[in-house]
Amino acid sequence: MKKVICSLILLMSFNAIAQLPLKEKVITSRIKYKQPKNKKIVFKFPEVKRSEQVDIYHGKSIPDPYNWLEDENSEETKKFVVEQNKVTYSYLEKIPFRNKVKERLTKIWSFPSMSAPFIVKDKVFFYRNDGKQNHSVLMTKGIKTKEPSILLDPNKFSEDGTTSLGQAAISTNGKYVAYAFSKAGSDWTEIKVKEIAGGKELEDHIKWVKFSGISWKGNGFFYSAYEAPKDGKDYSAKNEFHKIFYHSLGTKQENDILIYEDKENALRNFGVTVTEDEKYILLSGSEGTSGNNLKLADISKWKPTKAINWLSMADGFENDYELIGVVSNKLLFSTNREAPNNRLILVDPKNHADDNWVTIVPEDKSVLESVTLCNNKLVVKYLVDVSSKLKVFSLEGKFEKDLELPGIGMVNGLQSSIKDSILYYSFVSYTFPARIMKVNLKENYSMVYFKPEIDFDSDNYETKQVFYTSKDGTKIPMFITHKKGLVIDGSNPTFLFGYGGFNISYTPEFRVDRSVFLENGGIYCVANLRGGGEYGEAWHKAGIQLQKQNVFDDFIAAAEYLIKEKYTDSEHLAVHGRSNGGLLAAAVLTQRPDLFKVVIPQVGVLDMLKFHKFTIGWAWTGDYGSSDNQEQFEYLLKYSPVHNVVPRCYPATLVVTGDHDDRVVPAHSLKFISELQYQSAQCINGKGNDQPLMVRIDTNGGHGSGKPLAMQIEEYSDIWSFVMFNLEMTMD
Repeated sequence: MKKVICSLILLMSFNAIAQLPLKEKVITSRIKYKQPKNKKIVFKFPEVKRSEQVDIYHGKSIPDPYNWLEDENSEETKKFVVEQNKVTYSYLEKIPFRNKVKERLTKIWSFPSMSAPFIVKDKVFFYRNDGKQNHSVLMTKGIKTKEPSILLDPNKFSEDGTTSLGQAAISTNGKYVAYAFSKAGSDWTEIKVKEIAGGKELEDHIKWVKFSGISWKGNGFFYSAYEAPKDGKDYSAKNEFHKIFYHSLGTKQENDILIYEDKENALRNFGVTVTEDEKYILLSGSEGTSGNNLKLADISKWKPTKAINWLSMADGFENDYELIGVVSNKLLFSTNREAPNNRLILVDPKNHADDNWVTIVPEDKSVLESVTLCNNKLVVKYLVDVSSKLKVFSLEGKFEKDLELPGIGMVNGLQSSIKDSILYYSFVSYTFPARIMKVNLKENYSMVYFKPEIDFDSDNYETKQVFYTSKDGTKIPMFITHKKGLVIDGSNPTFLFGYGGFNISYTPEFRVDRSVFLENGGIYCVANLRGGGEYGEAWHKAGIQLQKQNVFDDFIAAAEYLIKEKYTDSEHLAVHGRSNGGLLAAAVLTQRPDLFKVVIPQVGVLDMLKFHKFTIGWAWTGDYGSSDNQEQFEYLLKYSPVHNVVPRCYPATLVVTGDHDDRVVPAHSLKFISELQYQSAQCINGKGNDQPLMVRIDTNGGHGSGKPLAMQIEEYSDIWSFVMFNLEMTMD
């Protein structure tokens, strides 16, 4: 449950690495990228009002001239969005190969995909996309049935595809599916219920759900929600007083039972997980994106009319605890308590004091990422230098064997159960999309269950991992992908991506949108920065709060390495990050504008003095700190992108956001681009900057989750057109 809440709070995330040979091909020639010269596009920035607003922090006056953009409902803000988009789209429309980029992305993206199957009772469930659908469809079939049927098709939720499917939870008895959906990319979700056998939609309808799982118990389920926002501030109001409710099928939401609330601590999130046998319930509370406490209760005889008798299992918010499952009537957890790289512990729910916890699999030098029960075994996924390894242990924790993977890459979506001998997982790399693998632990064989066909020749590309040295001497891993035979001569167009935050490991993934850049001679690089979880909690803590500058230094060092090693130069280097990575891209833009030719800060956290005042921003103070604390305020002020734009020329910049982003509110991006345009107008001896400094604002989009395929193609067609044009690239 904790992982569900944390991933929803900030990141959307992404996932995958180096290449599997799909077929033998000999490349006999070296590829030399030919640099064209693109014609300049004339543009003019809109005039933007600057207010006299000044905020006082610990006795220091800080101007906030664009504070009026924080009101997303004002006519002034709406006019700003229209005028900025008008300039941006006018510029993008003049890029001569923009339509070619879109056509190519549309063609590559139209490949079929599916998720790893999972089984509940006598039914199999999986997600499938034919390659042209905006959203994947939830399918179901009997275990012995060949042809599946549609259970939930989110493509029919709305005409324009902007309503998306979130979690879909199958009831323990296999009769119902409770599913969450959201509109326009918002974090706000609604829950409905459907019969699986007949497909009948029930009248149950729950609103104002956020950062919630769905956990079934008997004839209903638990969920988390907030009170409805007031004054029309649905997308910016601070989220406070998270609560847990129980909903019985066939009843109205107003009759749902309040299971848990904390009236004294407004800024905490709560979620519950019910064990598969429905005997126990775990309540997880958190104050940020890492660390949670745990409460436990026996609900084997619980009825919805009774209160739950919670027992404290783990106090404080210093460590993480995640329930894996039930083994021999005991609870199996993964935790980083006294184990920064995580360990597995077994807890007797009837004797749950921490001095009775038993370590089953101790901490390893590699990060223990996840555990799946299969065939009365533990299948443990480790992250080793940002690539997956699978190991099999007995239920008592004895190592038995390594599971052979189909190559170097990333394992995701492990699906099985303790009594099932079959294990499914997806496997992906930087050069090919996810394929589904099927493993029989009992009969000891592995096979490809599903392999997508895609119009991208993976065999023509290669990925390698390098380790470079950051400013303080720390070795940082980075993956570099490009065409085989590409001549490394110091002038190749190069695209560098990073994240570095919230204990999130940015693992290898196949990004369809990157393919058009690779096909046209580009080099794609991903740096695994501190602040993430690639090497455990110590790696995470080295890039948070008063250590956050380490993340920016790591990224700058990655750029310097690529230049030193002759992959590229500063005239052919673009950088990109989204969300926390958007902060990264904007911060290095203000700190080292000389190092980059193009910068793409996407849905970024850019006003570091105010981020905690909007929606769920308060949950990020564990990583960032808070301007309410004087020492942290001084540190935040030094790198906050909005507050560190100075009069000078900046590289070509495209800020990307959505007007329905209620995770990182669009005001961050709108204020930043306003300051960037204003300050750059004073450079070159007052003549103004000749580089495009623009913002692209989706007018019916959010932070990114659930964005329909059509909108993704539009967005990345514009991003890559902007990048390639300003790197002096073109398309054949």
